[in-house]
Amino acid sequence: MSSPNLLTANTILGKTTGVSLSTSSTTILNNPASSLKTFKVNTINLANPTGTTQTAVVQYYTQASLSGSSYHIAANISVPPTSTLTLIDKGTQYYLEENTSIGGWASALNSIIVTVSYEDIS
Repeated sequence: MSSPNLLTANTILGKTTGVSLSTSSTTILNNPASSLKTFKVNTINLANPTGTTQTAVVQYYTQASLSGSSYHIAANISVPPTSTLTLIDKGTQYYLEENTSIGGWASALNSIIVTVSYEDIS
């Protein structure tokens, strides 16, 4: 299990993914064990398409598939109705090494849509 040296990476692919949060832990981005990759998370946006304020929790997990220790990136953050909140931008990027993940949940089912822009480095 080894993440690539960022100075000698062979491939850097720009990617974007999205997920609608549940009221229980939902995987936002997962870097499996033995992937031989590092994910550089450039942005995480939280969108609330509903007509009422919703809250969300986003956490970093020290193991893939939302296991291991967890650390809050955002704890019960309020997202106003019909708006988008930038949680992480290029000034506060995260690196997901092998066997780590980001997950979260919302105050109501499908009330928060998360989009993540990241670099898949190998």
